[in-house]
Amino acid sequence: MTLLFLVALALVSGLIAYISLRPNTFKIVRSAVVNAPPEAIYQRINDLHAWEAWSPWARLDPAATNTFDGSPLGPGASMSWSGNKKVGAGKMTIKESSQNERIRLKLEFTRPMSATNEVQFDLKPIGEAKTEVTWAMSGHNEFIGKAMHVFTNMDKMVGGQFEQGLANLKSLVEA
Repeated sequence: MTLLFLVALALVSGLIAYISLRPNTFKIVRSAVVNAPPEAIYQRINDLHAWEAWSPWARLDPAATNTFDGSPLGPGASMSWSGNKKVGAGKMTIKESSQNERIRLKLEFTRPMSATNEVQFDLKPIGEAKTEVTWAMSGHNEFIGKAMHVFTNMDKMVGGQFEQGLANLKSLVEA
């Protein structure tokens, strides 16, 4: 029995050590080309009220409640949400907005777990009528976040949601 306990203790200790040595930061990035100029896309991202039309999370919980504060759009605009277990709860605030080029947001999750991340959208013109839209999220990994990355492919999961959101945005803007 003692040998079994020591083996189990060694395995748990090894797992804890492995998780502890995982990267302290993460970044998830996806891009899509939209057949529209940057100004047509920028307005859909810079106005948080417009997100419901393309956000992949809006479709996961149509009954989620959204509350808007601050400026109607651009820096200072914020949206808090609360929904089912698929969307959780939190708040996002636009921190920087460069006309037709970049939007940076602070993303604060409160449920199912607490986390604060940075989100950035970059709009890069391609010729006269196309735009490459890049959606990135980065943040700091605490121990629980590191453990989640060991057992769940967060890049695939969140990246897949970014891909869906970019496809929704593309369909909306190109319609």
